[in-house]
Amino acid sequence: MTDPTKQDRAWLALADGTLFEGRPFGARGVTIGEAVFTTTWTGYQEVLTDPSYYGQIVTMTAPEIGNVGVNAEDSEAVSGAPSVAGFVVRDASPITSNWRAEESLDAYLVRHGVVGISDVDTRKLTRHLRDQGSQNAAIGTESPEALVRRAREAPNMNGLDLVRAVSPRAPYAWTAGRGSWNTEAPRPPEHHVVVLDCGTKTNILRCLVDAGCRLTVVPATSSAQDVLALKPDGILLSNGPGDPAAVGYAVETIKGLVGKKPLFGICLGHQLLSLAMGAKTYKLKFGHRGANQPVKDLTTGRIEITTQNHGFCVDLDTVPSGAKSTHVHLNDGTSEGLAIDALNAFSVQYHPEAAAGPHDAHYMFERFVKLMRR
Repeated sequence: MTDPTKQDRAWLALADGTLFEGRPFGARGVTIGEAVFTTTWTGYQEVLTDPSYYGQIVTMTAPEIGNVGVNAEDSEAVSGAPSVAGFVVRDASPITSNWRAEESLDAYLVRHGVVGISDVDTRKLTRHLRDQGSQNAAIGTESPEALVRRAREAPNMNGLDLVRAVSPRAPYAWTAGRGSWNTEAPRPPEHHVVVLDCGTKTNILRCLVDAGCRLTVVPATSSAQDVLALKPDGILLSNGPGDPAAVGYAVETIKGLVGKKPLFGICLGHQLLSLAMGAKTYKLKFGHRGANQPVKDLTTGRIEITTQNHGFCVDLDTVPSGAKSTHVHLNDGTSEGLAIDALNAFSVQYHPEAAAGPHDAHYMFERFVKLMRR
């Protein structure tokens, strides 16, 4: 715990009144968002820049953060900017030591205006969020009472459409693959894929390019007619932040696309496809966030260790006939995959592109390509 005699104190205040003392880290000021935790041990830059974290104050459970610095190549946001509302760490490394580093984590957060806090008992915080559930929080150097008040006045994540904040305003083409990170030779473009961008990670786009896809990325507000006018061979429904039930415009678009072209949904895309088919979603107590999430493939019995980042889930009891559950989370039995074979559509709740994380599920991109080829 920080020495109370020091003047450089900051506070993380939860909406339930719980306080965590620490030191200012990154940009100075006040920030508000939903406090969540991720069990990812590597890839903090990927966490910072994942658009699915928009509006959230992210706690890293790994104790030391910042030792490898930050670089432009590892951003998971097309813009290159961080997506999180705030950042919570135990030990902020005072040094940066990596041949790929271009700047320190602290300088990066300052440059982008991301308010953080260090020297926090993140183990205690994680246990609290696990037991009491994710909730709104505020970080700053204001009085603890003022920060608690800010957290309590913040809008609830339920019913919140955050996709509009991270989706592009106009279509664009994407041509970059994973480069030196790709262990296989990239294929020449064979299929045209339209990506409905609800906050896509760049590594999803890179993996599709390496799999032989030419990409056109369109806003989440695009209509089914807009998408089909581009004459795609397949359609990718991307990840993204917020409550899927609040993104009704994308659900209506997907209703007009299902059965027209092969569809592949990832994370939020899985939830939106399920909603389009008539299922319902609900908010998880503290969500699944990390690169060590166990998933069972119900078709093969195979167990995959996956990267995940979601706070909402598909209600398996509401999945309609014609759609089948294909994957479940081994920790709590929640929905991790869906298939509508008759309509050439499937989806997964986890991230097959990883970044960071294991590559157990990378075969999903090949499955999508085979579906388009067929």
